Amino acid sequence: MKHIFLFTSLLITTNAFSQQTKPINLVDFVNPLMGSDSKYDLSNGNTYPAIALPWGMNTWTPQTGKMGDGWQYTYDAHKINGLKQTHQPSPWMNDYGQFAIMPVTGHLKVSQNGRASWFSHKAEVAKPYYYSVFLADHNVTAELTPTERTAQFRLTYPKSDSSYIIVDAFDKGSYVKIIPKENKIIGYSTKFAAGPLKNFRDYFVIYADKPITIAQTYSDSTLTDSLSLHAKHAMAVIGFKTVDGEKIHLRVSSSFISFEQAELNLKREQGNDSFDVTEQKAKNVWNKTLNHLVAEGGTVDQNRTFYSCLYRMLFFPNKLYEIDANNKIQHYSPYTGKTEPGYMFAGTGFWDTFRALYPFLNLVYPGIVKEMQEGLINDYKEGGWLPEWSSPGYADVMVGNNSASVVSEAYLKGARGYDIEKLYEALIHGANNEGPRATGRRGVEYYNKLGYVPYDVKINENAARTLEYAYDDFAIYQLGKALHKPESEIDIYKKRSLNYRNLFDPSTGLMRGKNKDGSFENPFNPFKWGDAFTEGNSWHYTWGVFHDMQGLINLMGGKKQFINKLDSVFTLPPIFDDSYYGEVIHEIREMQIVNMGQYAHGNQPIQHMLYLYNYAGEPWKTQYHVRDVMNKLYMATPDGYCGDEDNGQTSAWYVLSAMGFYSVCPASDQYVLGTPLFKKLTLNLENGKKVVFNAPNNSDSNFYINSITINDKPYDFNWLSHKALMQGGVINFNMSSQPNKLRGIKDSDFPYSLSNEK
Repeated sequence: MKHIFLFTSLLITTNAFSQQTKPINLVDFVNPLMGSDSKYDLSNGNTYPAIALPWGMNTWTPQTGKMGDGWQYTYDAHKINGLKQTHQPSPWMNDYGQFAIMPVTGHLKVSQNGRASWFSHKAEVAKPYYYSVFLADHNVTAELTPTERTAQFRLTYPKSDSSYIIVDAFDKGSYVKIIPKENKIIGYSTKFAAGPLKNFRDYFVIYADKPITIAQTYSDSTLTDSLSLHAKHAMAVIGFKTVDGEKIHLRVSSSFISFEQAELNLKREQGNDSFDVTEQKAKNVWNKTLNHLVAEGGTVDQNRTFYSCLYRMLFFPNKLYEIDANNKIQHYSPYTGKTEPGYMFAGTGFWDTFRALYPFLNLVYPGIVKEMQEGLINDYKEGGWLPEWSSPGYADVMVGNNSASVVSEAYLKGARGYDIEKLYEALIHGANNEGPRATGRRGVEYYNKLGYVPYDVKINENAARTLEYAYDDFAIYQLGKALHKPESEIDIYKKRSLNYRNLFDPSTGLMRGKNKDGSFENPFNPFKWGDAFTEGNSWHYTWGVFHDMQGLINLMGGKKQFINKLDSVFTLPPIFDDSYYGEVIHEIREMQIVNMGQYAHGNQPIQHMLYLYNYAGEPWKTQYHVRDVMNKLYMATPDGYCGDEDNGQTSAWYVLSAMGFYSVCPASDQYVLGTPLFKKLTLNLENGKKVVFNAPNNSDSNFYINSITINDKPYDFNWLSHKALMQGGVINFNMSSQPNKLRGIKDSDFPYSLSNEK
């Protein structure tokens, strides 16, 4: 039977797409459990099944971990203790805006361990728009389906005199109140991981469709005599008698602003819709959103991986804004602690996502990007800085000033209708000052004076900061040009964008930390992770010259030496020095075990490196390595990633690569060519135009590009133009089992480098 099913699935995959006789449920290819088989010392994604709408304010997930544990759902767990509203971007950042709902039966135990139930993945259904699980210890089937700011639950109980619903508002200060005459629970949670946050509350309202016959509140696990409770850890319990198979429905809504706003969110987003109607609407939203990319001619596994990655990308950053009674956009401000007008987004780290997630959004979903840029304006107005990691305020993690790339790229690629001058002001401010909690630039005085952040002045990860600041300066220079700023104002950023040269060590051909007096760090171990670099070593960061690969080629002595250095990444053994961390961090382990030498795809710094052969005349090596990584390191399974998924970035690498290109330098107009994965892929642009990528003889063996035509005209460049793609068109790839070593080899074929700018 298995073989028949696979054959049928393949027929459906290849034929249904091409016939287009009825809408395709692309969402059915998505596996929300991809990447969920992870743990502290080895990440296969560090994801959880996120049940939500694209960019939705709230996300729901089953919780297997303990309260406060970043690994809130892991595939190897056997018990669920709640269905949790979450805003967690990754386990390393943990959560905020959280509370849990748990149906139970029998002898009432409210603690997480006491109420937890065994479950099996065989009786679990996870879809982006729907989740169901059989809670065996309680003989209850729990289902949920989301809107952007609300959710519906359908809980199927056995015959019981003791059927309950536990609402856990979590510790760190919370509130619950039961209003039996309205079949209603209200409350709020104040628990957050990445602060400080002013006046932070996640207000929730919950309506049951069955009269409440038991109503209790608990302070931690201690029963109180009140229906209203403020406590360090408040919980509410409602109970009923149920008949066998009885379904109890909950309507759940939350707000970061007020109880009244939570009620308004519920009325606006659910109205009188049934559970099934809400589920169908959510499914329709997912299909409409995914339908911007229609892949054809791939295997079932390729389709599942592609759309599972695309699904994961569409959560970051998430909406933090709400719509008031007068249909005005407003948001809770993590900076002022007040309700402020306008858009706001949260839950992303630009160190990860500037590389591919934002370039993808600018190409495929520019409408949401405009909202995100308006949100950044409000970050700056309310907090004084652009965030580098928002969760939901300024999180004190990672390096770089990559908001410069996110802001510049959006405008350069066509986003309009917002105050770009205010954002340009924010970029200049951030580039020349050190802000609180990883905003601005740490070590900026050294960087602006010496041209690098020194190794010996007690600023960690100094070489990584220098390299990223240099690219960020390029992004500011590009935006300044586009805004027609005077040369006297922007030339300093062009000059600083060449600061990467100051860390290049000719004796090793690698980037190396440099002391304040101009000498290089000594001793130097290029396999040492951390120290001068961020979650990587010199072999990873040496390639971090996104905007001027020709300049790096010149430093290395020419194209041949550059190619040899690229090749060495794969031929070196996967050795490492972990002394900076004092342990083998999971990123190191993930590089070590995939048997790709020093190539560490499980983390961000080197993910663009495969595409660099295009800058030195050997694009076929890019094609080989890109397809190899796609085949080996991604699969729509619980262990389907090779490291942290990281807010859509690692998924974005796959999706862009499957399209046939990658955003090596986001603050330019170009995408660097790789090799398409599908026989046909249609990009349905928001402007109504289409780009069709055809590769009819594409296969596992035919992954080399023999030739390309665009709108029937031969095309020899190793890059595609964003501006041209936005006009629509047909790109035909003639694929081969052997590399074409005569295509894309001329200097004029190579992608943009600042050093080639006339």
